[in-house]
Amino acid sequence: MKRHIIKTEDGSHSFYVPELDEHFHSTHGAIQESQHVFIQSGLKQIKKETINIFEVGFGTGLNTLLTIIESDKTNQNINYYSIEKYPLTNTEYTQLNYSKLTGFNCNPTFLSMHDCEWGKTIKLTTNFLFTKIRGDINAYQFTECPLFDLIYYDAFAPNKQNGVWDKAIFELIYKHCAPGAVLVTYCARGEVRRTLQSVGFKTEKVAGPPGKREMLRAIK
Repeated sequence: MKRHIIKTEDGSHSFYVPELDEHFHSTHGAIQESQHVFIQSGLKQIKKETINIFEVGFGTGLNTLLTIIESDKTNQNINYYSIEKYPLTNTEYTQLNYSKLTGFNCNPTFLSMHDCEWGKTIKLTTNFLFTKIRGDINAYQFTECPLFDLIYYDAFAPNKQNGVWDKAIFELIYKHCAPGAVLVTYCARGEVRRTLQSVGFKTEKVAGPPGKREMLRAIK
């Protein structure tokens, strides 16, 4: 899968995938989109001292980085699992400018999350445990995972990668969520909302990031 690095409107990098005619992030701003969708609308809604997070689509590692930065501020303990089928190469992720733009001295941490061994839990910071999973969410069974408090659903859009939004996947995720768990996604499509509801989630539309009117948040 070929990818071309681009600069989004807030100055942060993303990738464009010609094969899918799709971007990894909003062209209005990669950092501001991830901050709004996954941190503001997701992580900040969870008030536990220890939070188990599962991310669908590790991608550039931006959501992971922003979660580390936020957990450093709140002193929450994070157990973070992220699955990716098509990981970036060293040449690709070393070009990304997130560490510079966040104003946080985290470039060694950012490189560590990309360089680390697949399937092995590592300690990225004093309160952040990270497990990177090489695989396809369609085939993943969650057998070695704890119950999750928060899901970052950051796959490509349903019209670009339809199978990743199937009911069977959301059923498995729902079963592996703790009561009160939150799922957040930039996607606000009606069929996705109805699928989430059909497996048991209560859904709500919340204001989207710049350039997008709405996004979805689902609660178990």
